[in-house]
Amino acid sequence: MPNPTGFKEFSRELPPKAAPQERVAHNHEFVGTYSEGQLTQQAARCMDCGIPFCHSGCPLGNIIPEFNDAVRAEKWEDAYQILSATNNFPEFTGRICPAPCEAACVLSIHSSPVAIEEIEKHIIEIAFAKGYVQPTAPVLKSGQTVAVVGSGPAGLAAAAQLARAGHTVTVFERNDRPGGLLRYGIPDFKLDKWVIDRRIDLLKEDGISFRCNTEIGRDLPFAQLTRDFHAVVLAGGASVPRGLNIPGRELPGIHFAMDYLTQHNRRVSGLGIEDDEIWVEDQDVVVIGSGDTGSDCVGTANRQRARSVTQFALMHQPGTERPAHTPWPLEPHIFRSSTSHEEGCQRYWGINTKAFLADEAGRLRALRVSDVTWETDVMGRRIRFEEVPDSDREIPCQRVLLALGFTGPRVDGLLNELEIDLDPRGNVRADDRTFVTNQPNVFVAGDMRRGQSLVVWAISEGREAARQVDLLLTGKTALPSKNAVGMFA
Repeated sequence: MPNPTGFKEFSRELPPKAAPQERVAHNHEFVGTYSEGQLTQQAARCMDCGIPFCHSGCPLGNIIPEFNDAVRAEKWEDAYQILSATNNFPEFTGRICPAPCEAACVLSIHSSPVAIEEIEKHIIEIAFAKGYVQPTAPVLKSGQTVAVVGSGPAGLAAAAQLARAGHTVTVFERNDRPGGLLRYGIPDFKLDKWVIDRRIDLLKEDGISFRCNTEIGRDLPFAQLTRDFHAVVLAGGASVPRGLNIPGRELPGIHFAMDYLTQHNRRVSGLGIEDDEIWVEDQDVVVIGSGDTGSDCVGTANRQRARSVTQFALMHQPGTERPAHTPWPLEPHIFRSSTSHEEGCQRYWGINTKAFLADEAGRLRALRVSDVTWETDVMGRRIRFEEVPDSDREIPCQRVLLALGFTGPRVDGLLNELEIDLDPRGNVRADDRTFVTNQPNVFVAGDMRRGQSLVVWAISEGREAARQVDLLLTGKTALPSKNAVGMFA
């Protein structure tokens, strides 16, 4: 690194954000950008650490010190080429990835890590502005055809890599527009949908075809895919939400988080809504679940002008210091607040929801909850919880959003028709190296294989699966691989 003391000269800074009272009035992104000087300074904080653990922290294996140095030197095209060599969609990861690379940054041991995620986003936006981002598929095609089922990040990454290898790719999507959870699961204030459309247009220029409103196993039999294509990649995600089977679950006003977010995203995009409207204006909303999806529900409810927003977590509140069971360079289990929490939210930790309560008209009026305490092991990991005696109470609410994660892929339909083997967790079983299922020429990638995970893991799996498909079809491949995808994953 030409500036080995940059991490001493410059402190970590993030771009400015619109004030909470301003940004809740709209549904667009609200994070600003660095000036050119700020961007190069932040890149200069990347130190000559000898062993860049950020590589192993990133499931994609992004070559982070090298693109940081290119940014520091204002070599924008070099920075883009280095970044895009391992990451098909930096405009997605630069906005919605929780940045495990930053947790693995050597600076995070004793200081603030390099702002890797923001630098990624700036690199790709500069590259688009300067015209560096162009189609990559060769003119001469291989003559091999591949079907990709699902257009989330795993499916899009697989399609992009297969097109780059010269194959003819068709992506099948059951929704009316491609993008999967990127489009309908993540609010526009985190990922504006023009960002997705810009990339989809580029993939179409690469010759990738998109067939939307087509659910394999319902609208199109899988047998037709095996007739029409030489290989199939399943990338349908983990779409079955985890429920909460307690008394009163049947009451109106209780919704899965993804139903709520999908409907709001469709509304913002000017698309039709077929189901009963979920709108929380002037209502008391409780979000059950403390992850990113729960946070997205909080931000969406604030934009719908909810009277109050409360978020429950069964676990106890994490501390602010890295615990023993997540040592560096692992992602630390510490207390975090999202931008949605900044906008207004009462958070409760160590809360067990025991029943949904109805009023005389049969409408949801409250939750019955109790406090819990957790027993932990010597490393600080949670083992089991117990209710606190005499802590039962009611929390008034008219809407509940269940953000408890996902149990796995949908088994009915396609997977049943295929007689695909599942692992003990209910995910599609596949070889960790080849990504092939028990059915010939059928591969799987992303959450459908590994369970609910991060966008970077989805892209990584899509890339790795595409490489294995290319090997099957041609006997060789020039597509890159990140071997042992993430040493500490």
